[in-house]
Amino acid sequence: MKINCFTCLLFTVILFINHAAAQATGTAIFRLISSHTSFPDTGRANGHFYNNILYNSADHYSDSSVLIIVPPKLKVVKQVDVIFWFHGWNNNIDSVSPRYDLIKQFIDSKCNAILVLAETAKDAPDSYGGKLEQKGLFKSLVEDVLTKLKAEKLLFKKTGAGNITLAGHSGAYRVMAYIIQNGGMEIKQAILFDALYSEVDKYSNWIQADPSHQFINIYTDNGGTYKLSVSMAQELRDKNIPLISAEEKEITPAILKTNRIIFIHSLKAHNNVINRPDNNFQLFLENTHAHL
Repeated sequence: MKINCFTCLLFTVILFINHAAAQATGTAIFRLISSHTSFPDTGRANGHFYNNILYNSADHYSDSSVLIIVPPKLKVVKQVDVIFWFHGWNNNIDSVSPRYDLIKQFIDSKCNAILVLAETAKDAPDSYGGKLEQKGLFKSLVEDVLTKLKAEKLLFKKTGAGNITLAGHSGAYRVMAYIIQNGGMEIKQAILFDALYSEVDKYSNWIQADPSHQFINIYTDNGGTYKLSVSMAQELRDKNIPLISAEEKEITPAILKTNRIIFIHSLKAHNNVINRPDNNFQLFLENTHAHL
């Protein structure tokens, strides 16, 4: 559905409050424009039709913004871990953070990492990842982020990227899958929040390519991801790849720390698996990352 003006204003106010609260704790938040984000891209130069509605290029496929969140007391030596969040349909990097408490969950997780939200299709029902589906573009985006933080004196000149996590909700599955497939930067962890709609082969090949790769997939009954999640888990079992499949209420920190492939069935609604009422993004990060 389209987001009306009142909703946009509400999210703007909430975002301002959240940013102010985060910065009051010593969290640093930066915005940059990068030519290595999803859009603009020739694949959406004329916009995109969905359900007979045109989502034009100017409003939905021209924003190259990136938000970077740096926690207080970040410990940096030679490398810094980076967690990327990709939003799904009908969202943008400014609306998605207050909607799902992303910044708060990230800070509360005390991960020794930086969080990056890169704009994709803005306020549109579209999973297309634009330029980030091309080889080499994601690596350049990572370099843009590090360059910005070096300019802000938060990283050393020779600091490189450490472990990289891709996390996302719903339609984010596609851009994440292409980044994983294209290589250039090794992705250590992928977290799907009710997002396994397609691209199973890309995720499966990545899982099998390296025993250090961790995959977490939380899915619901009515979000459109149930059948594919169940079938992917079975396909991996058939290949004798160890994994755990459990109900959300059964998930503990110990399970997250000791299993690299985890399928989680949730009874929640599609938009509730991230932070309502449980802060799953925080829970997953707390138990799979080094901490401050």
